[in-house]
Amino acid sequence: MHAIRLHAFGPAENLRYEEVPDPHAGPGQVRVAVTAAGVHVVDTALRQGPVGGRFPAPELPTVPGREVAGTVDEVGEGVDPSWLGRRVVAHLGMVPGGYAELAVTSPERLHPLPDHLSEDRAIAMIGTGRTTMGILRFADVTEGDTVLVLAAAGGIGALLVQYAKLKGATVIGAAGGPAKADAVRDLGADLAVDYNRPGWADHIRAKLGDRPVTWLFEGVGGDLGRTAMRLVAPGGTHIPYGYAAGGTGPEAGDWATLPDAELAEREITSRPVLGPALFEKIGGEENLRVLEEEALAHAAAGTLVPLVHHFPLAEAAAAHRALEQRGTIGKVVLIPRRA
Repeated sequence: MHAIRLHAFGPAENLRYEEVPDPHAGPGQVRVAVTAAGVHVVDTALRQGPVGGRFPAPELPTVPGREVAGTVDEVGEGVDPSWLGRRVVAHLGMVPGGYAELAVTSPERLHPLPDHLSEDRAIAMIGTGRTTMGILRFADVTEGDTVLVLAAAGGIGALLVQYAKLKGATVIGAAGGPAKADAVRDLGADLAVDYNRPGWADHIRAKLGDRPVTWLFEGVGGDLGRTAMRLVAPGGTHIPYGYAAGGTGPEAGDWATLPDAELAEREITSRPVLGPALFEKIGGEENLRVLEEEALAHAAAGTLVPLVHHFPLAEAAAAHRALEQRGTIGKVVLIPRRA
């Protein structure tokens, strides 16, 4: 099979498209013929070396990737043979191996796909959608709210825009560049703005008038995130979930934040919701599957439609560069080429 392998930590160019031996399903395992593989921002950090926390550096060489969809083509000893031939999606957990034409996992990680749900959209929901469902555990958005989503054309942001509209809220989506702003507008946002343009925050203030921003979902961090925080009305809530503006996470100070005194004066609650906070909320990391099921159910019903940005598997390095340079719209998905 063909796969992407990383032999040395470093830039995206270190990702190599290679021919490697086919993996086989061992006892208690299944093999998936991959038709779509997800790319996560964590993948780009792991490619560069150890990032600490709950993402230890992989042993090299490694095949990156933890999200796959396709068809089960081999089952190991002790596995129900009815899995053979079924279309599935799976999050591999902490085990890499997704950027490949074939991937091995346990049947407990599989979710069968309905006929009308494509593999690329399923990939967007198994990881990014799962995270979105977790974020929403902390947000009781209602019809009277005004919701601002920063990085609204990203995988998570696009889902948050749609969810807030489902709840009847007024939704402002901010994204970087006119193409992304257009995509956010197409999602149904009441106002879509390009935060690369000077004065974008003042434009939002002028459009809202006396209507307060009650929820800020913020996946950018840095100065952009702080600017957005100053749009939140007294009593509003800031939920940071990412740091697309750069860096490797909260350890490097990349989360957007305001001085404690200003937060208190403005009566803004700033509530990081991922990692330990999420696991406590859902009763442990072992319950992440519940969030996966919720996300996939939304996709199957058409209530949430993920944006997807495709790259051929062989162009994984280009996919990483585009993601790092914030040049993608929606979830980045690799598509293997079949002979």
